[in-house]
Amino acid sequence: MLEVVGTGICGERVVAVARGFIGTPYRHQGSLKGVGCDCLGLIRGVWRELYGVEPEVPAPYAPDWAERAGEERLLEAAGRHCGAALPLAALRPGDLLVFRWQDEAAAKHAGIATPEGRFIHAYEQAAVIESPLVPSWRRRIAGVFRFPELS
Repeated sequence: MLEVVGTGICGERVVAVARGFIGTPYRHQGSLKGVGCDCLGLIRGVWRELYGVEPEVPAPYAPDWAERAGEERLLEAAGRHCGAALPLAALRPGDLLVFRWQDEAAAKHAGIATPEGRFIHAYEQAAVIESPLVPSWRRRIAGVFRFPELS
């Protein structure tokens, strides 16, 4: 069983695992390195490499799931498995980032912070890439979470 303690699993390890996904094609609902993944699938794949098993497998979801559901499913799942959201000022490499495209809309994108103000994410119609965490991305951050340590 996973338990949130301390400051989380080593951020360098999380970044190294996430960087292994760079170049993986974008595939809606995918979560396999080198085969295909979406942003949630990237987080799921990294989690499996770090912990061996996912704490839950999401039900199938449509590309517009957040717009139709109107629920904070992504933020709630991050909180369930990584603990309470951290302040943006606490952001460090290896942290899970959850993004909201618009005020009043549910958060629906995720990535992993890397050094030098960058992050790794699965970019629709492209692949898993590392992008600069420029102001237009930073202002969309809805939550910062730290991967838990193994107990």
